[in-house]
Amino acid sequence: MIDDLQSLIAQTGPQLKLHWLTPEPETPRPLRGEEPEHSRQSLIGSLNCIHPNRLQVIGHPEQAYLATLGSTAFNETIDKLFADQPAAVIFSDDIPPDTAFRDYAERTRTPLLGSSIGDQELINHLRYFLTHALAERKTVHGVFIEVLGMGVLLVGSPAVGKSELALDLIARGHRIIADDAPRFARIAPEVLEGTCPETLRDFLEVRGLGILNIRAMFGEGAVLRNKTLNLIIDLQPLDQRQLECIDRLSGSLTAANILGVVVPKVIMPVAPGRNLAILVEAAVRHQILRIRGYDAGVDFVDRQARAISLDRPDPPKPRR
Repeated sequence: MIDDLQSLIAQTGPQLKLHWLTPEPETPRPLRGEEPEHSRQSLIGSLNCIHPNRLQVIGHPEQAYLATLGSTAFNETIDKLFADQPAAVIFSDDIPPDTAFRDYAERTRTPLLGSSIGDQELINHLRYFLTHALAERKTVHGVFIEVLGMGVLLVGSPAVGKSELALDLIARGHRIIADDAPRFARIAPEVLEGTCPETLRDFLEVRGLGILNIRAMFGEGAVLRNKTLNLIIDLQPLDQRQLECIDRLSGSLTAANILGVVVPKVIMPVAPGRNLAILVEAAVRHQILRIRGYDAGVDFVDRQARAISLDRPDPPKPRR
């Protein structure tokens, strides 16, 4: 996981032409910062002294603005910039830092970086990278699979049949992302992206068969590197009493909370003779319709209400 400036430069430096303008810090420099107020700062952006960024980027527009300031205003701006303790100040477009920047950087031990890339391109690339690298993460026990373009997480107690169901879905043309320990990252306020730990990628454990390499057995098209989580299906062996408690119209649709994101969840009863692969496909199609604004249960109730209103006898005519 990327959480310090040195690791960021090591991974993105060659692609983004980033290089040190001051000596590389001897100790890891946190990207998020150690003070409470640092957690509220955005990670990267153009020079901003009102809402400072952890990585302050200075391009040609910022250089032109600073050049218009008098010596007093210039010094106040630079002083405010470094007083906010950014993780680093990055100069884009091969802009050489002013002597005042170097003096402040040396005094406050703030790293200066340079890049030949334009400021907006640099900001866009780093923002995308940091959003994924620093996202909150959680590992969930289950099988994460893509069904009809939707990311579906199969959960349930051990030996309930998650892996067997996943294998059936793969044989029907769907794709697996992760077995046993999918890792989810919150990459946006309402978006969870699921991936597979490197050591588990391509493998699926099926009781009685052992470890299967899905890529080797079914080809490249049967595996997927990452996917947004859209639906959770909870496989549950329910008794007759529990089955009778499920609403016949709306089913068992509920919701689960992962990293603060609410994800639709369907409890799917497991019983001998049920074709779970077809039921999962139907659940996914049903959820797609819900996303588009159509709910079959609501439509059914409305249709019955209209039929009842049409079947009512005419009210008796008043006597004269």
